[in-house]
Amino acid sequence: MPKNAEATEFVALTPSAKVKTVRHGWRAKCLQRLIRLDMPVPETLALPVETVRAIAAGVLPDTAAIVAHFGEDFLVSVRSSPENPEWGGPGTVLNVGMNDAMHRKLADSHGHEAADALYLRFVQSYAVHVARLDPDMFDGAPGPGALRAALSAFETEMEAPFPQDPARQLAEVLRSMARAWEGTTARLLREAKGAPSDAVLGLLVQRMALGVGPGVSGSGTMQFVDSVTGMPRITGRFRGQSQGRAAAPDTLYLTHDPRGPALEDLAPAAFEELRHYGAICRARLREEMQIEFTVEGGRVAVIDAVRVARSSRAAVKIAVALAEDEVISREDALLRVEPRALSELLHYQVDPRGPRDRFAIGIAASPGAAVGRIVFSAAAAQASAARGEPCVLVRRETGPEDIRGMHAAVAVLTERGGMTSHAAVIARGLGLPCIVGCSDVQINWRERSLHGPRGRVFHEGDQITVDGTNGEVLAGVADMLEPALDDGFRTLLRWAETVCDIGIRANADTPDDARTARMFDADGIGLCRTEHMFFDEDRLTVMREMIFADTANDRRVALERLLPMQRADFIALFDIMAGQPVCIRLFDPPLHEFLPHDREGLRDLAEALGRPLSEVTRRVEALSEFNPMLGMRGVRLGLTVPEIYDMQARAIFEATVEASRRGAPVVPEVMIPLVSAAREVEIVKTRVDAVAAAVRTEMKADFAYRLGVMVETPRAALRAGEIAEHAHFLSFGTNDLTQMTYGLSRDDAGRFMSAYVNQHVYAEDPFHILDVEAVGELLLMGASRGKAARGDVTISVCGEHGGNPESIAFCRAAGFDYVSCSPFRVPVARLAAAHFALLAPRQRV
Repeated sequence: MPKNAEATEFVALTPSAKVKTVRHGWRAKCLQRLIRLDMPVPETLALPVETVRAIAAGVLPDTAAIVAHFGEDFLVSVRSSPENPEWGGPGTVLNVGMNDAMHRKLADSHGHEAADALYLRFVQSYAVHVARLDPDMFDGAPGPGALRAALSAFETEMEAPFPQDPARQLAEVLRSMARAWEGTTARLLREAKGAPSDAVLGLLVQRMALGVGPGVSGSGTMQFVDSVTGMPRITGRFRGQSQGRAAAPDTLYLTHDPRGPALEDLAPAAFEELRHYGAICRARLREEMQIEFTVEGGRVAVIDAVRVARSSRAAVKIAVALAEDEVISREDALLRVEPRALSELLHYQVDPRGPRDRFAIGIAASPGAAVGRIVFSAAAAQASAARGEPCVLVRRETGPEDIRGMHAAVAVLTERGGMTSHAAVIARGLGLPCIVGCSDVQINWRERSLHGPRGRVFHEGDQITVDGTNGEVLAGVADMLEPALDDGFRTLLRWAETVCDIGIRANADTPDDARTARMFDADGIGLCRTEHMFFDEDRLTVMREMIFADTANDRRVALERLLPMQRADFIALFDIMAGQPVCIRLFDPPLHEFLPHDREGLRDLAEALGRPLSEVTRRVEALSEFNPMLGMRGVRLGLTVPEIYDMQARAIFEATVEASRRGAPVVPEVMIPLVSAAREVEIVKTRVDAVAAAVRTEMKADFAYRLGVMVETPRAALRAGEIAEHAHFLSFGTNDLTQMTYGLSRDDAGRFMSAYVNQHVYAEDPFHILDVEAVGELLLMGASRGKAARGDVTISVCGEHGGNPESIAFCRAAGFDYVSCSPFRVPVARLAAAHFALLAPRQRV
């Protein structure tokens, strides 16, 4: 064969060989780096992607030349080497070249038992993966007569003896692996992992390091950090008298262990050599690596090295440790941690090492995991919490009346809903594990039971585990990992903050939310939904009295009772945020949400108000709307029942004065919801300015405040220029804006959204990933027109999209000033923004 043809078909891995990841794959490049580090890597040839494609098309390389390259005693393994290790690849085939002659040689040098085991393993692998024979015929364990039986079965099925020519064996193995890569199933699997449809494969032919023989011999893996925690720890296994990852009866521990013999005890020199190689990999490859090795008679061979598989908490720990040891830069450490992975560190998680009895799966709406007893109502959740019993609130779907129950529960599970349903949004704000849209289960209210697939039934009081990270509902009590808010986590966030070039605020409705926001170093509160403050028992009664008031004066009297409660809420928020901006949205929901709808609740309300049941029923029915989300809510309520906004404005300004007197100066931001016309803003602004003037006079104090608009309707985005003339800021509420742009109910879309995504109607769920084509265009249009009318107007996003990395990229490019998201998503948003700042300079779309 001409030399240039050989160079094209394969290349020997040497320190100076021209090996590229895009041509020869990641494993070839990794092995070359190990060779450059003077590690004992067995002789290896790399077949580039062109050769492998030709093999799949039926054009074989000169396998005789490959055999000749290795010389006598040809015995090799063939390994896959895709461009990206995440894409997988055909399994390794060991002992290629094994035949009767080689068997006799190995029997003389290693003994008949070892030779039989090696030959048997190759016959079994070749028969199943190359000749595609029935696996059941070749699953026999090593032992007397096993090799003879396997060779006989092969000859019977193939009507020919087992091939003895090493070149032919190698050719068939290469052909099988190349075609396996091109197969439909393999292509779909790697595309699901992010590989392009034309992803390429390289193949490696490596001289066998047997791992069998006299003395301490075998194969194993060794890594130097824990895959779950990221803490320094030598883990792995050493399998005596074995190859690859095959099970072996004499498995040894690596380090001293009272449970059994260890490699460190039996072969201390080999153990120290491996530990030395691990340290070299960390320092020179700038990564924590798992080393695959063999030991034969005390001699070490490094077969492969791969990046240590790691949990999210381990990824943070490893990246920070490498940076602190100056192995990598801080910027590199930030880029090595996937932003979404931080969610797993903030909450309890199901331990991946423990058993999982999954009985249902839904949409993972809020990360974390919790164990609790099933309850089916908010009242039952409160009662359970009062007894000190953790509970899981299970509902068909949640509404405002369930908020107290959600506060009492440790997790939430709903049959219906999507990523922006009521349960999902509130749970993320509270940091509760939550699964929504779990159509695998059905609630039987009469029996107080939960019915799952395959006839499984759980009753109220039974314990279940909700894994909101993976969307899985588990029976019983699962093993848990505690949150990992340790020094490594805080260090990474501190580094992220130094490079982040867009503000990250938190949506916070309560003092607890505000404390969480401060804990994660949020840049302020971007959305405080004041209506959530009215659902406490003492306030709800007063709120209902206000709703049933017959005159404006009666409403004002009821609201005066709510005023000190609201003022106390705002003082608490201002004190906690210590001078950071706090954006308070005025009352938004329709009034009927504060009223009962069942007969028992109506009777209790009539008794509390001292009114006839018939009158209460008529008033509740009169307040009902055909489409309440598009009805009397937001600024429309503020214009028709102005006393509500007057009370809230007074509470905000009185709290501003009080908090400023005893702490950092406060400049509150007052946000008007659901605006669609500039005139709405003018009217509300006039009243709010009047309240501010009155408070300044009464309290003999001066203060500043900023008035803005929550842009949630398409019309508001289109008329943003006119609206911005009366507003200091425009904050896009992308939850409702998406809902109105699509004409979709975010609470009901979960029923069919998966079908739409699967059929490529939508690329993603628009309530989960911001639709940059349509909703994004409205954001760009609104921001541009608002800036044109008022150059100093602040532009932001305060919907749940604000915590989504893809949405943050869009907002950065669009020149937005900040995004606001649930408190527990602040770290995710911060790290995502840091990634974008490091990877691309900020440019406007």
